[in-house]
Amino acid sequence: MSHLDPLLLARTQFGFTISFHIIFPAITIGLGSYLAVLEGLWLLRKNPVYIDLYHFWSKAFAVNFGMGVVSGLVMAYEFGTNWSGFSTFAGGVTGPLLAYEVLTAFFLEAGFLGVMLFGWTKVGPGLHFFATVMVAAGTIVSMTWILASNSWMQTPQGYEIIDGRVVPTDWLKVIFNPSFPYRLVHMGLAAYLATALFVSAAGAWHLLKHRDNPRVRTMFSMAMWMILITAPIQILAGDQQGRNTLQYQPAKIAAMEGHWANTPGEAVPLILFGWPDMADQKTLDAVEIPHLGSLILTHSWDGQFPGLDDFPGPNRPDSTIIFWTFRVMVGLGMLMLLLGLGGAWFRWRGQLYHQRLFLRFAVAMGPAGLIALLAGWMTTEIGRQPWIVYGVMRTSDAVSHHSALAMSVSLVIFVVMYCAVFGTGISYLLKVVAQEPLRSPPIPSTDDPHLRPARPLSAAPDIDPTPTSGRT
Repeated sequence: MSHLDPLLLARTQFGFTISFHIIFPAITIGLGSYLAVLEGLWLLRKNPVYIDLYHFWSKAFAVNFGMGVVSGLVMAYEFGTNWSGFSTFAGGVTGPLLAYEVLTAFFLEAGFLGVMLFGWTKVGPGLHFFATVMVAAGTIVSMTWILASNSWMQTPQGYEIIDGRVVPTDWLKVIFNPSFPYRLVHMGLAAYLATALFVSAAGAWHLLKHRDNPRVRTMFSMAMWMILITAPIQILAGDQQGRNTLQYQPAKIAAMEGHWANTPGEAVPLILFGWPDMADQKTLDAVEIPHLGSLILTHSWDGQFPGLDDFPGPNRPDSTIIFWTFRVMVGLGMLMLLLGLGGAWFRWRGQLYHQRLFLRFAVAMGPAGLIALLAGWMTTEIGRQPWIVYGVMRTSDAVSHHSALAMSVSLVIFVVMYCAVFGTGISYLLKVVAQEPLRSPPIPSTDDPHLRPARPLSAAPDIDPTPTSGRT
């Protein structure tokens, strides 16, 4: 194990755990708002289809929420076990921000979640709707605090370093740091897009299985509207975040674009494909579109931006990785836009629920939002390297002093346990969604304390292994 790098192992372990974790909050954010919209429409229009869909998706929400909480706790411990240098140095900023997330968002969600899932016979419709809205708001507040902490690591401000530790001097500057507004909007839209794609895939799946009923049509239609609206807005938000990143983290942009050096007086082309070679300091086999790099990033025909050659070798992020993760994110974003436009076209032609090739496309795009989300986070976090707090603290100074053997063993344990536990959870979640959404039965009385569930996952149903028919 002596040839293994403990720093690389620590980064791999944290990257692995956060990759599992981030998909659950993203779906929780989207489903929380979706449930609030469904219940609001039910109260407004009295259409039972909306409340049927509420009960159907609340089961998936409960499973997803439980997995998100468990996977998030592990990461909190990792800050102390694997990144003690960072916790010691920057804990004065990140510690309070994470504490605010717990004191506001988590307590808000936990306080109203029981009412939302199990309070139908205990409170009136108005109060139940209020509980659903509070849970949805809690997911957004949670995202806000987490992104405030992570964005400060990307663009730190509002602090001083005293005795080798970060001391906040202006909390408004700490929270509303330069990248925070852009990243908050981009992440929020990503969560809604990922959820809309998940819901649309479920609706398309049921339509392909000849389960054409009002509930399936409604969920598919609402998801397609959401994709059509959100996808182009996300593209614009991504453009604005890219320009913000160019201003504050130009090395990251250069690595994302595979751009090494400027030629005086010449525009920067957009490299569609290629292979950035960090050793030779050039992008091999580049397929370029002249001027487009300048146009996208500087909004001018012949504008220039710094290349990787403008930064010392130790301060360059690994372009080989983030060049491709960025293109995966952008490519999937273009497919999302195509899906939304295709849905609008087939809706106009009256074929939205019957065009089987399009329905298969919607099913295939089901995981695209989560894959794009993961690719975007990899681009953001790997592109920040070699800094853990950009320009202030190097990642190599933040890691705990563990042996390669200890890090290797813990990484293997994490991989095995996560694949077993969360693999099972995700499989169960997909089975829940694969069940045909039927009319909701009358809500049973829960006066008997033995029938009163005590935890979120109690709201998840038992899965009947017998395939459902096309009942309506």
